[in-house]
Amino acid sequence: MTQDDTAAVYRLVTLYALGVDTQRWDLFDEVFTEDVIAEFGDLTKFSGLAKFKNDFAAFHALFAATQHTMSNFTVDFYGDTAQAVTYAHWRLIRYGVPGGETWEGQGWYDDKVIRTPAGWRIQHRICKIVWWGGNPMVNQASPDVSFDLPVTSLRANADAGAFGYLKARKMK
Repeated sequence: MTQDDTAAVYRLVTLYALGVDTQRWDLFDEVFTEDVIAEFGDLTKFSGLAKFKNDFAAFHALFAATQHTMSNFTVDFYGDTAQAVTYAHWRLIRYGVPGGETWEGQGWYDDKVIRTPAGWRIQHRICKIVWWGGNPMVNQASPDVSFDLPVTSLRANADAGAFGYLKARKMK
């Protein structure tokens, strides 16, 4: 693959963060496939772009601000598919929550990416949390959309064969 392909996949990662932090959910149309599966912990799974956008909008609507920063990006290509991993740090701010107004976490996104007629898009995203701190009640912005907060490690996921990026590398 070319440097242009790598740049295009990296752009998906950063455009996702911009879409979330500006609450411009239409940007997700440029990031994800229509049939996207997005997993945020064992209990929170979105199937389909419309549902993902709707539920993410509901979840993020009450935050005064969010900030997602991405780092340690790597991607491997396998023809018209790719597997990418990106470290992330996110902070959520919601005023007036008893016990504190911020919640933050660090983890990674394990993304299966495919080439579509419109360009590269994330088809399957798995988000895992390594660490979180602050008030978990901030994270419960909507009673009908919530996230579980289990922590894990890259090593534990790799050892269990549950890290898509490394699984794809083994199949080369």
